[in-house]
Amino acid sequence: MSIQKILAVSGKPGLYELKIQTRTGFVAESLLDGKKITVGMRANVSLLSEIAVYTYSEEVRLAEVLKAIATKENDGPAISHKEDDATLKAYFREILPEFDEDRVYTSDIKKIINWYNLLQPKGFVTLEALSKEEDTPAAE
Repeated sequence: MSIQKILAVSGKPGLYELKIQTRTGFVAESLLDGKKITVGMRANVSLLSEIAVYTYSEEVRLAEVLKAIATKENDGPAISHKEDDATLKAYFREILPEFDEDRVYTSDIKKIINWYNLLQPKGFVTLEALSKEEDTPAAE
């Protein structure tokens, strides 16, 4: 499984898997409850494969950050995204020591950890799946 077809839809909780593209948008299935929704072309949607995290020297793809979490947790669940800010920043610093603390907010860290914990039990962020994804170039 891959995060290539996983979406974050603005204003909607959780993550969605792209199922079908239509003339007016697309149909996506919630990873939280399995319900299908239709999303119009005007909706603010982010593909997880296109998201990157700022570091002091470059931008690191989200897939690489998720792989670092999977490595640290030995393919298990991460800490809760509801931990206090200091704990979350310390944890994220272990994962990505060079993250730019001025541009990566605690809310971003919470979102990434929450996404990891949503994707991990469904098999989207195993070390094997993420390694395969790095070998496959993203469509441009």
